[in-house]
Amino acid sequence: MASERAPRRRSLVYIVLASAVVMGGTGVGTAYVKAQAHADVGRVSSAAAAPVAAGASEEASVEPVADPTVEADPTVEPDTLLSEAMKPVTAAAEDGAEVSVAVLDVESGDHAAYGDGTFDTASIVKVDILATLLLQAQDENRGLTAQEKQYATAMIEVSDNASASALWTAIGKAEGLAAANKRFGLTDTEGGTGMLWGLTQTTAADQLTLLQQVFAKNGAASELSEASRTYLASLMGSIAEDQGWGVSAAGAVRTTGTAGGRFALKNGWLPRTATGLWDINSVGRVTTADGREFLVAVVSNGNTTKAKGISLVESAARAAVSVFATESGTADRS
Repeated sequence: MASERAPRRRSLVYIVLASAVVMGGTGVGTAYVKAQAHADVGRVSSAAAAPVAAGASEEASVEPVADPTVEADPTVEPDTLLSEAMKPVTAAAEDGAEVSVAVLDVESGDHAAYGDGTFDTASIVKVDILATLLLQAQDENRGLTAQEKQYATAMIEVSDNASASALWTAIGKAEGLAAANKRFGLTDTEGGTGMLWGLTQTTAADQLTLLQQVFAKNGAASELSEASRTYLASLMGSIAEDQGWGVSAAGAVRTTGTAGGRFALKNGWLPRTATGLWDINSVGRVTTADGREFLVAVVSNGNTTKAKGISLVESAARAAVSVFATESGTADRS
């Protein structure tokens, strides 16, 4: 087995999280999975071209740690407000876990970040892989092939690792990712070695920058064409029902699936073989009850179970959106 690189961290947040049940996962026999026995994988889609083995997973309801309303105050820096909003999240979380979050209010352009550590991407890198493939196709003045579309659909909608490995190879692995990310404006993301795309290192701030490339609107600059953005966003809005957790908790609808367009996301989950601790990440766009749109990126590690990591990520996402709560109250938490 290839050795795992220890994540680089510039700022650590140590937290104590309420107990929750362990949630199962699914395995796929790819080079990536061989290197990491339990990398995150969703349901296996028939669209995936590589042979895969489906496994059962058991979802458990996880109640996120409650966080207070933090009303927007133009006299206080958003980062300060977010730091305050995160206090109950970190106070209630388990010792040894680390979390970082970044958020953008799409309408105003205001943004905030908490923590600047570097984390493993796990499967959230699949958004970056597809964005890179689309950018390369644009440069070649072509659309994606039928095979590439099959891989892309399986990789995003059901988090299929075999499809991700195929497209990781197609884009030129870490070198191809780095070239695209330079154009996207990512400055602290480094692709995983060889086929270990899930061990790509990133920050919440970089993931927010990538989301701005994918969900650019109202004339905002993006290296991706409108067609490329629409395609990628549509896949993120059609994720498997059992993967509707994460930043979606900050939106108006808490049910899984597309939820009427209320959220578009990609999650990542990975138990580290050396420690048994979980990396749990979530990135995407959410819409609150009053129709406001937010881009949110949450990365975490050191979680003792997948369920505890999900609870932490959801609490952080809700705290982030609460920073830009409307004057009349809060971002919807139903």
